[in-house]
Amino acid sequence: MSEVTMVHGEDEFDLPTVVEVFSTDFWKAFAPETILICGLLLIFIIPNLGNSKFRIPLTKVRVPWFLGGKRFKLTGSPAIPGILATGTLFTALGMMAIEAIDGNMDTTAVMSNGIVILQMDNFSRFFEILFLAAVLLASMASLDRIPAHTFEGKKSLEEMYDNRRQADFYILMLTTAIGMCIVALAQDLFVLFVGLELASLATYVLVGFHKESKAGAESGVKYFIVGSVASGVGLYGLSLLYLEFGSLQLHTIAANWADSTILGTIALGLVLVGFGFKVSAAPFHFAAPDAYAGANSPVAGVLATA
Repeated sequence: MSEVTMVHGEDEFDLPTVVEVFSTDFWKAFAPETILICGLLLIFIIPNLGNSKFRIPLTKVRVPWFLGGKRFKLTGSPAIPGILATGTLFTALGMMAIEAIDGNMDTTAVMSNGIVILQMDNFSRFFEILFLAAVLLASMASLDRIPAHTFEGKKSLEEMYDNRRQADFYILMLTTAIGMCIVALAQDLFVLFVGLELASLATYVLVGFHKESKAGAESGVKYFIVGSVASGVGLYGLSLLYLEFGSLQLHTIAANWADSTILGTIALGLVLVGFGFKVSAAPFHFAAPDAYAGANSPVAGVLATA
């Protein structure tokens, strides 16, 4: 990790602390985001722990595999994914809030092959806290909206549906949170596009999550179609921006915008149209009413915020 200090006349100011992507300093600086990724992996693994065994080929030897088979009583509870997701979001949000309150956060830029792809500062942290607070509230509300039925005995079809999709729902919620964090931190338009797509792919499924209802299935399909078209338009705009400026770095585009041609203006317009559909900004919000109508209340709250 390196910190650069530039002196101009008698004024001295600090440039961002620069870290390489996936270095030790990277994981330290982005500890809250790392916790979100770890929580996502735990939701994949813990509910699937069981007494399964793996037979070595051409032998009768069976080795414990622990993934699959009859689930353990402790880890097989349908309430585990909701608890893990809520705890993960609360921990990550708490770390960000404490860091923001202390006011000791350094501006940190993440570089890959000499290109700044992410930057953590007070501005990006504010939006990360906003996004995570919305997803945390949705996760807490979903503990009641899509409850895990842990009682013994015969369950209704709806109760079995709720139990089977617990892990799926909270995996999608955490994926949305990670995608929006990438959007807040991005310093390159392509990285921003990847983060937005990561969040969008999860929200497509969340909108149509109640696929047993007509409204849920219809809104999910409509939202997916509109979002896919918007992604194509936005990606085409990004390709034209790269053709015009030779880079998708925000600071490079801003510095050279005054010398751009009409191609740059068209490209920016296409990017704004694509992103406008993604965030349901007027006048590109005609898909939002159907999405809100088909989604449950916590998911609609996330859509309205993110």
